[in-house]
Amino acid sequence: MSNDATIDTRFRDASLPIDDRVEILLSQMTIEEKAGLLFHTMIAISDLDEGNAMFDIPSAREFIDDKLMSHFNLLGAAPTGREIAAWQNSLQKLAASTRLGIPVTLSTDPRHSFSENPGAAIMAGPFSQWPETMGLAATRDEELVQQFADIARQEYTAVGLRVALHPQVDLATEPRWARATATFGEDPELAGRMGAAYIRGFQGESFGAGSVSTMTKHFPGGGPQKDGEDPHFAYGREQVYPGGQFETHLKPFEAAFEAGTRQIMPYYGMPVGTEYEEVGFGFNKSVITGLLRERYRFEGVVCTDWGLVHDRALLGHVHAARAWGVEHLTPRERMKKVMDAGVDQFGGEACPELLLELVADGEVTEERLDVSARRVLREKFDLGLFENPFVDEDKADAIVGNAEFRAAGEAAQRAAITVLANTGVLPLAGRPKLYVEGIDADTAARFGDIVATPAEAEVAVLRLQAPFEERETMFENFFHAGSLDYSDEVVAHVREVAATVPTVIDVLLDRPAVLTPFVDHVAAITANWGANAAALLDVLTGAASPKGRLPFDLPRSMAAVEASRPDVPFDTENPLFRFGHGLKL
Repeated sequence: MSNDATIDTRFRDASLPIDDRVEILLSQMTIEEKAGLLFHTMIAISDLDEGNAMFDIPSAREFIDDKLMSHFNLLGAAPTGREIAAWQNSLQKLAASTRLGIPVTLSTDPRHSFSENPGAAIMAGPFSQWPETMGLAATRDEELVQQFADIARQEYTAVGLRVALHPQVDLATEPRWARATATFGEDPELAGRMGAAYIRGFQGESFGAGSVSTMTKHFPGGGPQKDGEDPHFAYGREQVYPGGQFETHLKPFEAAFEAGTRQIMPYYGMPVGTEYEEVGFGFNKSVITGLLRERYRFEGVVCTDWGLVHDRALLGHVHAARAWGVEHLTPRERMKKVMDAGVDQFGGEACPELLLELVADGEVTEERLDVSARRVLREKFDLGLFENPFVDEDKADAIVGNAEFRAAGEAAQRAAITVLANTGVLPLAGRPKLYVEGIDADTAARFGDIVATPAEAEVAVLRLQAPFEERETMFENFFHAGSLDYSDEVVAHVREVAATVPTVIDVLLDRPAVLTPFVDHVAAITANWGANAAALLDVLTGAASPKGRLPFDLPRSMAAVEASRPDVPFDTENPLFRFGHGLKL
């Protein structure tokens, strides 16, 4: 911590009102220190003097000492909670050595399930492992959702993660959309109810030193994507509302506001054919100031989605800035438009020098910086970071991924499994001769005698992934997009096995899949949103009861998907299985 005797340190006095502490600190900040507060970018666990070449990330020392930044989104994980905690503490020590000693705020994408996507989610690693958000919705259990969020809160705070870049309360009204798995489905009421429980669990009964701040996204609803494409990429930049349902997508956010969400992230997409300006939501004054600030009176932090200003190299390819509708503007002009829109932080950007140019040239006032700096500082104070930014490294491993938390996660995996069809083969009796695909043979051997071919088996269990199309770059292929039809080869293979032996297929529905080619051929179909093999087999053998019910309609065909309106819930004609469907065993 700085020993500069000229600094008025009363901002560290916890007995003073937070508003006073904010003003005492803000009045002593240089313009450079204020600008640094407004950038929130990625960081990776490494030596503080090392960058990350894969994601073109500078060293922590450069971020903190040179750019005066103090908000970072943690990429990846370490093998243990203790290692994350130790790195976090070293980062906070570095921050404490700066002139004002402003502590770091660490954020994270979801990291408790089965997804691995550097642009959206992180594999659980040392943390307890739960079904995806869609699976939590499938349980219809608000208490379970709040329990998950409370456990995640404890694990996050144990290692110093204090902002959740979630929940995602978008409505999955376009079945092809790649981001559906992290939503609560396509029903506005269910998404709002579950999202509110999630926020309560992360933020706690009262917001403070034990809380994780939730950054609810993607305002004003990222689901109505043209052709289901995602606006991480230029071909998915348009959000369309042919059914006139813009307001429907606001309903889950209204529940999030009621639950007290602290922060909001607008999406990349640009609205087409609405009353709002046709530019990406992060640039959109009519949405950020008009809708969010004025209509909803939201006074918390607004942080853009990642990478609106500059092109960026990701996994070996350069991807364009998500400056949809303002591609023609320079990075400097884009930054000014974001500030004019009413946003507080630039997600995924680390260029305070560009903002300082705008201030120096009179295009952005220092008073405008102060408006956002106050919100950002208040959050640090409310989280108790100025009192104690450090975590107990010795306790981290006792909390992160402990046996109780892991058991709760596995129970949720079982509960979320949804039985879509069953001709009577389930639950499996005794120790059948099992032929399995997509399941570890040693795990399956605990439930039956494993055989090498379908012809030798009494039952086959095949695990499938919802289909998706391969795209050009590695980063794109983390976002499962395109047709929901299975290939002819997969259909033929499943039918061949099913013609030989009664067959159960279990499908990971990270988005809806067209299961029509299978439904009249297999003995049973189950759906999961992240479940390990033992959890699935516990359900198939009757050792655990599945409670899942579909959080969306499952379409009968791609023709029905293509004919549906992407902004309208439940708009695919004559679905194969309807929202709420789920059999008991």
